[in-house]
Amino acid sequence: MNGFAGLRVLALESRRAQELAKLISNYGGEPVVAPAMREVPLDSNTEALSFAEALIAQKFDMVIFLTGVGTRAVLSVAETKYPREDFIAALQGVKVVPRGPKPIAVLRELGVTPALTVPEPNTWRELLQTLDEAAKSLPDFRLRGARIALQEYGVSNPELIAGLSDRGAVVTRVPVYQWALPEDVVPLQSAIKELAAGKIDIVLFTTGIQVAHLFEVAAEMKLDDALRPGLRRAVVASIGPTTSEELQRKGIRPDLEPSHPKMGFLVKEASEQAAALLSKKRQGTASA
Repeated sequence: MNGFAGLRVLALESRRAQELAKLISNYGGEPVVAPAMREVPLDSNTEALSFAEALIAQKFDMVIFLTGVGTRAVLSVAETKYPREDFIAALQGVKVVPRGPKPIAVLRELGVTPALTVPEPNTWRELLQTLDEAAKSLPDFRLRGARIALQEYGVSNPELIAGLSDRGAVVTRVPVYQWALPEDVVPLQSAIKELAAGKIDIVLFTTGIQVAHLFEVAAEMKLDDALRPGLRRAVVASIGPTTSEELQRKGIRPDLEPSHPKMGFLVKEASEQAAALLSKKRQGTASA
């Protein structure tokens, strides 16, 4: 088979839905687009404003930024109350640790140099490992007693918070935006029905929030029990370890992760492996 060769590929992407659908088509697939989330501001920005106030008052030793969008959002909230230059100067006065390339890019635009660089795949595990390695050689990076602000990105990461706390850090969560279900959930409901009926061949997950929302809507439809067999029958492609962890929490083991956590790599490598994976999975289902 050449590429997807007509297989039906479910994409749950929202902001880049059209781009992802075009990629699927370019690789010979039939895209089924069902946005699973939308980004909305928090109803109250009190945590972010409190963080900005405490940062300017030099009450933090380290700030961890998990996403580029969240980094920009923190700045936008801070600017509603404090001069931009004061906030940036405060960031320049503490150790700033971005999780991956997107927050690094935003920080560099602001003139803030990261204290550490976290290697791919940029999960909480690599972040903690990087901090541990720095603590061994740099006394300033010892976490015991360190006051750390953690910018969150829609859902809390209990493993990361626990890891920092276990190392003796005092962690302040800074949630700056959250994910909600789409205003129109009909396409997502339709996709769940098709998955449950075994009519989807490939599912592409580009964030763990998509996983959570897929199962949330399925439960509301009383189709969560039928959803799991549908996913196990299809090829499940996850963009990276963080998304894969969320799938595993739901009892679904991803069939592949791309060599790089990028949407283009995800679609290309899924198209290359789909036929073999699908054949293997369905033979196993038939013999079970």
